[in-house]
Amino acid sequence: MSYQQNKRRCNLVVDSCCDLPRQLLDEAEVEVLEFTCHLDGKEFYDDMWKTMSPKDYYDHLRNGSDSSTMQVPMAQYVELFNRIAESGVPTVVLSFSSGLSGTFETARLVLDQVKAEHPEAEIYLVDTLLASIAEGLLALGAIRQRDRGLTAAELAAWAEEARYYVHGYFTLDSLEWLKKGGRIPPLVAGIGAKLDIKPILGFDLEGHLANLSMVRGRRKSIKAIDSLFEERSVDASQTSVVIGSADAEKDADAIEERASKHCKLHHVVRTTIGPVIGSHVGPGMIAFSFWGQDRRKAATVSDRIANRVRSDAGGRKATGQQTASRIAREAGDGRAELSVIDGGQAHDTAGTGTD
Repeated sequence: MSYQQNKRRCNLVVDSCCDLPRQLLDEAEVEVLEFTCHLDGKEFYDDMWKTMSPKDYYDHLRNGSDSSTMQVPMAQYVELFNRIAESGVPTVVLSFSSGLSGTFETARLVLDQVKAEHPEAEIYLVDTLLASIAEGLLALGAIRQRDRGLTAAELAAWAEEARYYVHGYFTLDSLEWLKKGGRIPPLVAGIGAKLDIKPILGFDLEGHLANLSMVRGRRKSIKAIDSLFEERSVDASQTSVVIGSADAEKDADAIEERASKHCKLHHVVRTTIGPVIGSHVGPGMIAFSFWGQDRRKAATVSDRIANRVRSDAGGRKATGQQTASRIAREAGDGRAELSVIDGGQAHDTAGTGTD
């Protein structure tokens, strides 16, 4: 993508871990940084299913192939930040959670070097503290705010506040992949398999994975995620939701069907979980992300204080306290025309969107 001045006041960059349909991002003129992956020793870039179908990839995993991932190469950040600085176009870069990858820290170090050489460059790097479709939902909101005319500084401040209103929950079909990644002991995985245990996972305020609960059976795990949506969502009849699966479309259908019984969903983006996340969760993972209440309010007093100190030290705080309802409506997308790419699609279920 070449940077050109247009009616927008800034550009937006995301990484491939946002797991949104690539066509959606291309149509929105958002640049994508691609993570590096390996499958049976062969290196490839996570190009969001341009060169490999989701079914082929997940069938490889089902058949015992070895899959691993690496962060976005430093050279990509060097090229990106230098290009932005030389273009003079203010830009916001949304990064995969620092709680799950060293990518953000790598990007920050490179950005510091580039800004030392180009102190006038307006480049804002935001740690989303999210991953996969939760990061994707924040990106959808950022696209809307960019198109509504926010400056780069305003958009970065918006994203640093809005990330706490993004709720992302997912469940796995098997604990085997967490065992392979060293996240749980083999004994736990074995017991879990015998009891048909399904974890319900989300993100804490520092961007780490959080185990919310354990249930027995696939149907109960889908019901548990739906219950979280019913309890915690805000203005889903006016905003976007994202539903993703690792080659488990029928279960994703079940999530959407259940959620639709609580309210008429305004804008649903359906997508396939990419290989970066997929290599750690395996086939059958399903995820649901939506706008909800401020997740900081559920934190302990100690955590709230730490979060405020961290925010103050960052030097860019959103002005004023926006309500969950307002933040959600402002992030509402309403892009009914964004549609199919490989395993991903978007559709508007409530007609044309409004703010």
